[in-house]
Amino acid sequence: MTWSRDDMCKRAAKELHDGAYVNLGIGMPTLVANFVPKGMEVTLQSENGMLGMGPFPTEEQVDADLINAGKQTITELSDSSYFDSATSFGMIRGGHIDLAILGALQVSQKGDLANWMVPGKMVKGMGGAMDLVAGVKRIIVLMEHNTKDGGPKIVKQCSLPLTGVGVVDQIITELGVFIIENNALKLVELAPGITLDEITKRTEAPFISQTT
Repeated sequence: MTWSRDDMCKRAAKELHDGAYVNLGIGMPTLVANFVPKGMEVTLQSENGMLGMGPFPTEEQVDADLINAGKQTITELSDSSYFDSATSFGMIRGGHIDLAILGALQVSQKGDLANWMVPGKMVKGMGGAMDLVAGVKRIIVLMEHNTKDGGPKIVKQCSLPLTGVGVVDQIITELGVFIIENNALKLVELAPGITLDEITKRTEAPFISQTT
């Protein structure tokens, strides 16, 4: 049994802490906003110019003018604020964001990240990914463990264009949780029902198991 997407987002939400300023990347990471623990004060930041995002809206709450960086409709809070993207990137580049949860195409055993371009496919550009991995204090990757054709995404060395070198601190997939410390990949948690043998077969990069 593997974690569902909701399970993965709930697990990622456990990495939040009270008072944190957090940026959620496009795709699955945006769903983490729905699982912020009750009573915890976390401020979500979007690089298109918003500080203080609420969870995704219900059908009755949808406001087409309120969107995140992925152009998804979102909700505002009583203390939300709005500004231009230059100010938003100033927050990111200035080291004022505590945590970013991002998707990825590949992560290497040393924490190198490739998450913006697949050769041969049309892309609009890197967006804010490079700024986030360079300016945010802690980077968590939330992604499927393997590609659609079964290829590894946690690899010895990234073959796709890099977003950042040695920037990833933690990886959460449907199979478990890894941390990267001192250029070493360490497995610290397995999803319920997943064996060490299974996750080893589906991971190209060598890792140290710290699970019990």
